[in-house]
Amino acid sequence: MKTRIISAAVAIVIAAVVLLLHDTYVLNLAVAFLTGTALFELFGAAGVRKYKLLSVISIVFACSVPCVWLGAEILFKNVDQNIMSYVIAVEIFAYILVLLCLLLAYYKTVEFSKLFFAGFETFFVTAAMSCLLIIHNAYGLIGVIFTLCAAWLADSGAYFAGTFFGHHKLCPNISPKKTVEGLIGGIISNGIILCIVALVYRCIYKGVQINYLLLFFVGCIAAVVGLIGDLSASLIKRQAKIKDYGKIMPGHGGVMDRFDSVLLVAPFMLISFWLFNII
Repeated sequence: MKTRIISAAVAIVIAAVVLLLHDTYVLNLAVAFLTGTALFELFGAAGVRKYKLLSVISIVFACSVPCVWLGAEILFKNVDQNIMSYVIAVEIFAYILVLLCLLLAYYKTVEFSKLFFAGFETFFVTAAMSCLLIIHNAYGLIGVIFTLCAAWLADSGAYFAGTFFGHHKLCPNISPKKTVEGLIGGIISNGIILCIVALVYRCIYKGVQINYLLLFFVGCIAAVVGLIGDLSASLIKRQAKIKDYGKIMPGHGGVMDRFDSVLLVAPFMLISFWLFNII
């Protein structure tokens, strides 16, 4: 428990520094680091890491997307979104081309299932984590805070509800500790907490209009979306017969253990911000 508390405290301090420096290059570099580390952990769990060239190329591609974005922002203060779309499209095409060349060149040693797993996870994790940068550019720091709260705080509500009221197992073969009562508690608490965060934000920035009822429902749905990401990551761990994805946070596991829900919640929140004009 002591190790978990110390690790959590260190992580909170680092996260606070990154968010305070959100208008600098730090946020992009943090997203690049988290993306690359999450892929490294996933490749280890799935047995892809033994294909070193495939792993390195995939991780380099994933880290390059936030860095290219950063480079464009440094060189050109107002980045044309169309130009950025073209640049990313070229990167994606180049990565797919390299993947297929690897398959052709090493077809005797590289299993196509591993290659396609690497490709899918690379695109998925990169796109999901990049949503944090898109949210930041479009909706500012508060958008990122809303997203991270929606992804993480449901776990706290689910934990307390499950501890005090949990009797019915939700999915015992995948995550034995999760309960139906915990899920309900996490859903409700997530909506309430997002409204509280919005209320604090509105007190700081006077005149900001926020639809609290809509935000509450978005928070509730985000809790379910995050749970799907959490359970999917847990399923991979169970099939790989590992307890944690990594050891970067002693007592908590790796980046994937902490960001599994963010990978689905970030795209969901981006869509919600866009469709419902919440902030």
